[in-house]
Amino acid sequence: MPTLNLQHSLLEYIQNLNGSEHSPESWSEWLPAIGCPVEGSDEEVLEVEVFPDRPDLLSHETMARAGRAFLQGEIQDQSIQTSDSGMVLDVDSSLKSVRPVIMAAIVRCVNNGETTEGRDEFIQSLMDHQEKLHLSLGRRRRFSSIGVHDLSTLSPPFRVITVPGSHSFVPLAMDEKMTIDAILTEHPKGVEYAHLMEELEVYPVIIDSNDDILSFPPIINGDHTTVTDSTTDFFIDVTGWDERAVEACLLLVCLSLAERGGTIEQVQVNGCDGQVRLTPNMEAKEHRVSDRLINRVLGLTLDSEEISSAIQRMGGTLMTSRAVTDGVNKAERWADLEVGEREHVIAMPRWRFDIMHPVDIVEDIAIGYGYKNMPNILSSVHLDAIPLPSAHLHRRVRESLRSLNLQETQSLTLSNDRVQFDNTRWYRLAETTELANPITIDHTMMRQRILPSLLQLLAANRHHELPQRVYELGTVVLDSHNATRAAWACAEVGGGFSAAKGFAQALLRDIGADLDNVVWEATESDEGPWLAGRGAKVLISGEEVGQIGELDPVIASEFGLRVPIQAGDFDIDALGSLIPDPVL
Repeated sequence: MPTLNLQHSLLEYIQNLNGSEHSPESWSEWLPAIGCPVEGSDEEVLEVEVFPDRPDLLSHETMARAGRAFLQGEIQDQSIQTSDSGMVLDVDSSLKSVRPVIMAAIVRCVNNGETTEGRDEFIQSLMDHQEKLHLSLGRRRRFSSIGVHDLSTLSPPFRVITVPGSHSFVPLAMDEKMTIDAILTEHPKGVEYAHLMEELEVYPVIIDSNDDILSFPPIINGDHTTVTDSTTDFFIDVTGWDERAVEACLLLVCLSLAERGGTIEQVQVNGCDGQVRLTPNMEAKEHRVSDRLINRVLGLTLDSEEISSAIQRMGGTLMTSRAVTDGVNKAERWADLEVGEREHVIAMPRWRFDIMHPVDIVEDIAIGYGYKNMPNILSSVHLDAIPLPSAHLHRRVRESLRSLNLQETQSLTLSNDRVQFDNTRWYRLAETTELANPITIDHTMMRQRILPSLLQLLAANRHHELPQRVYELGTVVLDSHNATRAAWACAEVGGGFSAAKGFAQALLRDIGADLDNVVWEATESDEGPWLAGRGAKVLISGEEVGQIGELDPVIASEFGLRVPIQAGDFDIDALGSLIPDPVL
């Protein structure tokens, strides 16, 4: 979750710009109330953790706007006036398969600070806001990416086209031209986000009437459009694959600049699908919520005045309270509007990207009303907690293995082919579940057995003295479905097949198995990690439920181990289905 460092000097400047007199220090009381805990505070900075459901709080300016409404009761307009800039952005049809969603805006006359230090803080704040939106709404620029440019350096109209990898321009923070292919392999931003351009034969660029490249989204801007301390007029482009994310990013960047006195102008975007639209749309959205839903969720019956006051603190406005005339005859779902009941029509800003359902409006009403003001009402529903059958089984397995003087461990469910299969000579239990975008070669799939994880653990602790006796009961993934297995591994002198069989017999006895019905079948040579003649499959009712044995030194050496190891690996789900519960 992004962390926002709120500089008091910037907050005070923005508040003075908007005629606010509230001290930023009091925000440390407001922010936790809306679910943004204050991580730290001193005379200069408030460090705030902003949760993903409130991307509209990711900048100083938008945070200040929300704070004025909540702390001072400022009545805010949920719409921001815009005008037509007369500028056009033509999107080539080739963008359909490259980066199809594109929006743009102009913001003029932004107050960027009164001192050199203040202007530097503004530029840094603007860059931080972009990156936090990229991380959250943009899903690391995959869903949406933002370009902010100095409008005075540009020559409209603008076009979005595709070019080959050999096309060159001067990217941000560079002095010489680079080809797009070189940017993706040599420029720091290109290397970081090159995976977003995989399998593309042509690449998107935004150009002006002079054919100068403004931006190579979602990677890097052109150097000549760099925002400086003298920039007051901005051109903003947002591109991506998710329309909601693209629109939200554009609205929030425009809002933050409008809070600094900027005026927003719309750009005509002729889309790659042939549609023509003016962006951004800063008009409010209307939401309808019934009295019944508010009462059912909050346990409160609020009148229109109380709802109006609460929603006003959250930046909204109660437009009207009325009887429902265009609803259903009988409500089947909580949010259904039933004809004849009372509803409230509430206008909220379009940039409140988190409001997707009437229950989100109810949450805002609750926050604005104040959780501390709600009555203490005990639940009228009484439910006794009942453990799952699997919980009984897992408890008995753990108790059994702990009684054998084994130490419980917990390892990652992530693994790789080499550890799971190559180094252990084990076959695949089912179709493997691969990671689409692994960040390391050690974590490319979900594990199918637990014993390899324990061997890695012993290898990491081989500098400690023996004996080392560990077990794990955990999750594996077979054919994209979770399953439960348990394994143990003992690195000690004197341990062997007999010890492994004794452990297995103790485990099976403790979970209710009849040992007379257990079959021990020798494993084939090179089947699994076992020393020839020292490994066995464990069968119940003809079904294999696990394997035990003495580890082959060749396998142990693959994990960097040079000590005798006896081990076992069991399918706990199979044991649960084949062995009757002894308690029942």
